[in-house]
Amino acid sequence: MRKELIVLLVILGVFLAIGCTGNGNEATNETDNSVVAETSSSEQNPDAITVSAAASLTEAFTDIESQFETENPDVDVNFNFAGSGNLRQQIEGGAPVDVFASANQNHMDILAGEKLIENSTRKDFAQNSLVLIVPTNSDLNITGIKDLTAPEVEKISIGNPETAPVGKYATQALTEAGIWDQIKDKTILAEDVKQVLTYVERGEVDAGFVYMTDAKTADPGTIKIVATVPVNTSISYPIAVVSDSDNKEEAQEFVDFITGDEGQEILEKYGFTPESE
Repeated sequence: MRKELIVLLVILGVFLAIGCTGNGNEATNETDNSVVAETSSSEQNPDAITVSAAASLTEAFTDIESQFETENPDVDVNFNFAGSGNLRQQIEGGAPVDVFASANQNHMDILAGEKLIENSTRKDFAQNSLVLIVPTNSDLNITGIKDLTAPEVEKISIGNPETAPVGKYATQALTEAGIWDQIKDKTILAEDVKQVLTYVERGEVDAGFVYMTDAKTADPGTIKIVATVPVNTSISYPIAVVSDSDNKEEAQEFVDFITGDEGQEILEKYGFTPESE
């Protein structure tokens, strides 16, 4: 009887051991599956960065996004396009921005003075030019900025000089030409260069000042360039990583792409002049 009891206890012990081993393997498998799921989730959810860029960069940067994300699948780029001054004010207000690209040096200088950008990352990456445009069907004889003083020219659109660098460049050019006082009451202020372009495309104004790159994006047959407007300050675009960025490594990757050969080639395709030229 004692011998049979011992045999039963041994058999029971073997079954218990097998059961524990099975549970252990199951737990290990669950852990492995959890790790795999977590890794897969990480690969499918790249780090997102927000790039606040001047409105005039819309087409070029949108094109750049596709190429950049193909080469950097771990980064998802989200754009915020507007007048450079408005974008600066958003950054000053604490907006979650990782990269700032301005259409002039002034707004970047202000952020640098407030220590809101990483100065070591700041680079100039492109140049542009200012042009005067009119609706294609205009019957006004506008061939240069001095023609804007004619009484039949009633509405001239410029970007708001406080927030849109294109407007600042325009007012400087008009002032230097000695005609600002004669035409300032005719001006229709726009939020950014894209709005100026829209006003002229629709024939809502008689003329407008935009960048050459924006004139090239106009709907076919809607506008014509009548003059290139000289400015005393180079229309230079700087870019930098924002100090409060939570994704500085990814932000720097984007800055490096913009200033690198591939980014420069795309910008040139859209009419920008590489800063090095």
